[in-house]
Amino acid sequence: MNNGKIIAVAALLLSLNGCGYNTIQTQDEQIKAGWSEVVNQYQRRADLIPNLVNTVKGYAAHEKDVLTQVTEARARVGSMQVTPEVLNDPQAFEKFQRAQGELAGALSRLIAVSENYPQLKADANFRDLQSQLEGTENRIAVARNRYIKMVQDYNVTVRSFPSNLTAMAFGYKVKPNFTVENERAISTAPKVDFGPAASAPPAAPGAGK
Repeated sequence: MNNGKIIAVAALLLSLNGCGYNTIQTQDEQIKAGWSEVVNQYQRRADLIPNLVNTVKGYAAHEKDVLTQVTEARARVGSMQVTPEVLNDPQAFEKFQRAQGELAGALSRLIAVSENYPQLKADANFRDLQSQLEGTENRIAVARNRYIKMVQDYNVTVRSFPSNLTAMAFGYKVKPNFTVENERAISTAPKVDFGPAASAPPAAPGAGK
């Protein structure tokens, strides 16, 4: 390679760096890693559901509507193909977050049902599953918040001059993010209240119905 080509390559590299190419690359990789963590935490929640449903069923088998809603919501989430391509498809991203929101809502209703069954609330396995669920919901919130910030930073980069020119040249577009409505839904995710359970008197399944 002669001196002219070396100078041209060096000029190109400096130009790409000055126009935000490297920043876009770095932020894009961070978003992919952040998304993987979000998906992992959602999967952790999904993995808890079969045991939770079976435990509730042992004390409240006739709560079929709530149990079915949770099972079906989990099935819809599980049937989705969650790939990195979702990050560049607003419709697919919205479908994903809507399905996760429906699952969170179904779980909230399932936990609310337990208030009518003192024996269920006192069950050691149920209490352990509730604790795991609460911890998972917290991890989901943390992972989502990190992801939201990453996407916000990236979107600012691809919209700002002169990096927006680089983004257009290489096909980088703004990415969809979690909506305000979805953030409100997650703020009311299943909560755990162990207070009454420890001292609750024994009661036959179906009590309070």
